[in-house]
Amino acid sequence: MKEIKAIIRPFKLDDVITALHKIEGLPGITISEIKGFGKSKAKDSEDAIREGLHDYVEKVKLELVVHNDIVDEVVDTIQRIAHTGNPGDGKIFVVEVSNTIKIRTNERGEEAI
Repeated sequence: MKEIKAIIRPFKLDDVITALHKIEGLPGITISEIKGFGKSKAKDSEDAIREGLHDYVEKVKLELVVHNDIVDEVVDTIQRIAHTGNPGDGKIFVVEVSNTIKIRTNERGEEAI
């Protein structure tokens, strides 16, 4: 099992979700509205928002835990659909998951996804 975290531009969210819905076996997605900055510290971004002394850019974070056999398809789909070619397109992180527990049923491991 792998956890995929993707930070993307908010206006790309609907397109990415629509494309991900087409992947058979996709268990689900958690979506969070976030803010942050990259290497440029959001200083030159036209989407920057200022809070206190610092500039931030609003983004969306997708979090998915998926079976190993669809990891590449999920990552490739997010990368392809979220891509604009401009700085600030985001990042995708893939992390090994050692266990999953479904709270309602106490299922564990792959069955709990």
